[in-house]
Amino acid sequence: MTNPHHSSRFAFLGALFAATAVAAGAFGAHALKSILDPPMLAVYETAARYQMYHALGLFVVAWLCREAKSPWAAKAGWLFCAGILFFSGSLYIVALAGIKWMGALTPVGGVSFIAGWIGIAWSVSRAGPDQ
Repeated sequence: MTNPHHSSRFAFLGALFAATAVAAGAFGAHALKSILDPPMLAVYETAARYQMYHALGLFVVAWLCREAKSPWAAKAGWLFCAGILFFSGSLYIVALAGIKWMGALTPVGGVSFIAGWIGIAWSVSRAGPDQ
């Protein structure tokens, strides 16, 4: 059984991450286009895109926390949050600050994303027929 607050917590985080992804995308398209070289702008855009995908995924998690009541849904949500911080966060730092070694954290975020989607699949597969 999940904590009843998980649903609203993940919806809140999804909205927050989505809003910041839109802001980051707009910043990249307008302010950074003339500052960053094309490969680094592509890195930045990848960070914003994956942040948005997983922000939307957090709304799926919020719904599953409420409807499927599986602990795997909440685990998937925390994995998505970790993925956003490690994957997107490291790419933002690489693109904006040029700290290349931060790219070593990107795969940690990618694995978190993958594990989160597997957690969602597991959560759905474990939901009872009346869910």
